[in-house]
Amino acid sequence: MNNEVKKIRENLQNPCSRWLSGPRSNRLLIIDRDGTLIKEPADYQIDSFEKLELMPGVIQWLGKIARETDFLLVMATNQDGLGTKSFPEETFWGPHNFLLKTLESEGIVFNKILIDRSFEEENSPNRKPRTGMFGKYLNDTFDLENSFVIGDRITDIQLANNLGAKSIYISENPSNDATYSAKSWEEIYQIVRPKRVATVTRKTNETNISISVDLDSSEKGKIDTGVGFLDHMLEQIARHAGIGLSVFCKGDIHVDEHHTVEDIGIALGEAIKKALGDKMGIGRYGFALPMDDCKAEVLIDLGGR
Repeated sequence: MNNEVKKIRENLQNPCSRWLSGPRSNRLLIIDRDGTLIKEPADYQIDSFEKLELMPGVIQWLGKIARETDFLLVMATNQDGLGTKSFPEETFWGPHNFLLKTLESEGIVFNKILIDRSFEEENSPNRKPRTGMFGKYLNDTFDLENSFVIGDRITDIQLANNLGAKSIYISENPSNDATYSAKSWEEIYQIVRPKRVATVTRKTNETNISISVDLDSSEKGKIDTGVGFLDHMLEQIARHAGIGLSVFCKGDIHVDEHHTVEDIGIALGEAIKKALGDKMGIGRYGFALPMDDCKAEVLIDLGGR
């Protein structure tokens, strides 16, 4: 065994030397390699750099998952006969290590990389869909019920079932056995991303308000404040922000509209803040629109500082 292979194997046994050593959360994204992160060749072995080809969109969308969620990333792969004459280690580690470095350069870091080297007929307890490789995670510390296994084979769906997790089957042909099916990494992102929705109610002596927001939907909601112009302005906020917004308000507009306007503004701000959650993945926003007779500027910093 040459020094390069020894070094890589030491890194696998001591993940803190190159990968994160501690979880960011107690939920896992267990991700298959061949056919999920990289395209799988006809002979099922990535034993040369020429065979290494990333799946479309994996860097963009898995990168967004890594930045915008707190899932702990785990790679789990069956590599039939790795280390034997039919699949020498020296041909495996070069492409594999290049894949890891490429993903790491985009902020995609795996806490653990699990590789089973057995052949299917050996019935190894570590081979997916069996759970032998996952002993570290089979305890109450990890929220497996809200974790996902992502893969392109039925065995990945079975692994999810054996772990008590949810499955995402990546294929052009959906599977009824999977919790979710996806044709692309963009669809996977939409499945696992935080659902940024919120409902806020506010009741005072002057107003009774209910507001619902969905920051990732542009579906038109119902807006009824009792003030036609205010309804129109709120509709424009939803339209230009690209969010789903529903507002109902019963206020003392027979006296004056200002309580309705003020309280809706407060409730809308609370709803957006609640929907943003811990604000992972969002940034500052700026927009300027010069026109013939006016100039409009918008600057938003939702960092909470």
